[in-house]
Amino acid sequence: MPTDDHEILITRVFDAPRELVFKAWADPEHLTRWYAPRGCTVTFRKLEFRLGGTFHSCIRIPNGDECWCTGVYREIIEPERIVFTMAVANANGDSIEPVDAGMDPEWPRETIVTVMFADLGGKTKLTLHQTVLETLAKRTGAYPSWIEMLDRLADSLSRN
Repeated sequence: MPTDDHEILITRVFDAPRELVFKAWADPEHLTRWYAPRGCTVTFRKLEFRLGGTFHSCIRIPNGDECWCTGVYREIIEPERIVFTMAVANANGDSIEPVDAGMDPEWPRETIVTVMFADLGGKTKLTLHQTVLETLAKRTGAYPSWIEMLDRLADSLSRN
């Protein structure tokens, strides 16, 4: 059965210079301010922002549930592009099946996220692509989570 479904692709313009928006994705202090949906918090057990570097993070939601993931930075071109993997993990950093983490059985074990930063003369156009079907991401809450996180990023940038 043919489908028009496509992978996540979100574009957003921030009223901040490209270097600052890029730094917000690279600096753990910046990330902890915005890299979780509203009402949630994020912590990093590990964050090595460099080519081949890894991260291990946990987003905690208000009811106490935790969403752990790990990843590897595959490409970093400052201040233009960041490419990283995101894998479902446990608190020890071991890769696990998404269903074992309470996620939708169709969710992939690993996705690739590409974030591009374009200079718009003092503003920044951010384009985010994730290798997961948008319909699945909307159904599971991942897509609206990205939107909320980018809203929080805009708020955080306005305070700098």
